[in-house]
Amino acid sequence: MIPFRTPAEILAAIPAIVTHLSRRGAIAYPTETIYGLGSTVDGVAVDRLSALKGRPAGKPFLVLVAGREMVARIGLRLTDAGERLAAAFWPGALTLVVPGGERTLPDILRGPEGGIAVRWTSHPGASRIVSVLGSPITSTSANRPREEPAVDGPSVEAIFADDVARGTLLVLEAGRLAASAPSTVIDCTGSVPRLVREGAIASSALRAVVPALVG
Repeated sequence: MIPFRTPAEILAAIPAIVTHLSRRGAIAYPTETIYGLGSTVDGVAVDRLSALKGRPAGKPFLVLVAGREMVARIGLRLTDAGERLAAAFWPGALTLVVPGGERTLPDILRGPEGGIAVRWTSHPGASRIVSVLGSPITSTSANRPREEPAVDGPSVEAIFADDVARGTLLVLEAGRLAASAPSTVIDCTGSVPRLVREGAIASSALRAVVPALVG
């Protein structure tokens, strides 16, 4: 495990993390909600991450960015509602499912509604990784399917011991994360934005920005 709690530890860890990701390895890292598993958005890296987690086919991953300009750079399109929500709540625990990315992102990231879930993370460590890497990383909860997410680095290491031993998974230890709600998810692929999951951001706060929100 790599210490990843303080600004100094994060800064010291970044070169090894970026090198590992560039080699299509996976990382377990803290976010503003839970520990996540991630990789670059390269198709091979995402396939490896899917196999590592044992993720069911057809269930996509979230994409983490470090700025709204990165959304456009990877070919994703924010609708008018998406633009307003992003301006109000990013960086933070708001996930937007948006259209685009057909030529720049692998189809395994695309959900059944045809969009790709994206969030500008507010976690300083995760945001730093994405910024230095210069491209997004994927995110999914650090657990096996139908099991509770890990709450600290040692828990992740225990769940994925074989992958850690093989060197395919790098665990970033940030201590035990405080219990928190998951990100709020809004589908912005249609003509009207739709609330998919209410989480850390209440629907009342969302409707104050986009009154047309349904669900």
